[in-house]
Amino acid sequence: MGLKIIGVGFGRTGTLSMQYALNELGYPCYHMKEVVKKTNQKHLDFWIKVSESSEGSQHNWDEVFNNYTATVDYPASCVWQELAEAYPEAKIILTLHPGGPEAWYKSTIDTIYALGKMWEGKLLAFIIPRIRKMTRLATDLIWGRFLKGTMDNKQDAISRYNQHIEEIKNQIPADRLLIFSVDQGWEPLCRFLGKEIPKGNFPNVNDKAEVKKQMKLMSVFIRILIVLVIIIGIVIIRMII
Repeated sequence: MGLKIIGVGFGRTGTLSMQYALNELGYPCYHMKEVVKKTNQKHLDFWIKVSESSEGSQHNWDEVFNNYTATVDYPASCVWQELAEAYPEAKIILTLHPGGPEAWYKSTIDTIYALGKMWEGKLLAFIIPRIRKMTRLATDLIWGRFLKGTMDNKQDAISRYNQHIEEIKNQIPADRLLIFSVDQGWEPLCRFLGKEIPKGNFPNVNDKAEVKKQMKLMSVFIRILIVLVIIIGIVIIRMII
């Protein structure tokens, strides 16, 4: 189908709500959720290949975007320049956190960045190849290449956030670009896309709560696994003795 909309905002800037909104407006929208699905192994492998390539490299993007006309969130936003070049007619949407750069940083550091730093997550990555690949993708493409390794320093990360905004403004023509935050609602988005405003409210998806839930489940799972390993070890030792 070809991308008609390219979301270039950082993760944790309302990208999940934006995905829901674009789906509702008739633009099947790609999001990190598609990459993490177990049924989409080829998507994960594709983005690993992208992360290993040099910056600016072009790929057969239709391998992952074949059934989509829009994309938001990581990992696609990490290669926004390549996508903007590959799909020159696509409109560009830069999502910003409604609370500003500091709110974006807190949201990120408390959720998706913390998820990769948890010792439970590191243990799972050691045990499970798919999670190991996801960790590698995040480390190399998102936190490394795109965020420039800044996340462990608040001021550096915020500077990178602001730098990204300026890069977009400087490189994308104004008539192709919408700078948007989800608290603005339907009107500016629909005007930009030439769509009628839906009757319902603009989606407000609390993916922060979902990430927190995943972190809790991961912690519980690993702790149960450790207990089971200890019990099995004790049983085996007793059988040997």
